[in-house]
Amino acid sequence: MQPTQRRSSWQQAAVVTGAFVLLLWALEIFDAASGHPLDAYGVRPRSEDGLVGIALAPLLHFGFDHLVGNTVPVLVLGFLALATGIARGVAATAIIWVVGGLGVWLFAQPGSNHAGASVLIFGWIVYLVVRGFLNRSSTEILIGVAVFLLYSGALLGVLPGQPKVSWQGHLFGAIGGFVAARLLTTRRAEASVTY
Repeated sequence: MQPTQRRSSWQQAAVVTGAFVLLLWALEIFDAASGHPLDAYGVRPRSEDGLVGIALAPLLHFGFDHLVGNTVPVLVLGFLALATGIARGVAATAIIWVVGGLGVWLFAQPGSNHAGASVLIFGWIVYLVVRGFLNRSSTEILIGVAVFLLYSGALLGVLPGQPKVSWQGHLFGAIGGFVAARLLTTRRAEASVTY
């Protein structure tokens, strides 16, 4: 990739990630101003109405504290997921979004309601750590190592234990990140040679 192409890709990644975060804030401002009607659109496990949450839950938050806690990780990790290729980063995000949402819908406690961008955050962490090794890309490996050093402690959030925290969303987001890294590997299979 040429330096100008790299700069353009980074700029596009910054714009897309910034726009996504602005959308999250706009939705939460609307939700707070109108009495929190959007909170009902999270993933509600094994309920027919809760299926819509698979599409909407990563966009919604249960208050400004929840959103503030997710804003910086979304900016950093979303940017890094997109910076080495917008199309691949968007595809990875879509896979994480769907796998995370379906996992929560299928396996979380009935009667609960799950929302927040942390499903994406945990997915991006795993995606960024794994993809460089699968692609054998030194740049992506360095990004993955940096992400692991910064966010490895957060990965404990995939374990149950914190009340009112969707460890299922974290776990299935992380699984989605691994699936995305496997499906979107760019390394070509090496040709087999027999003697």
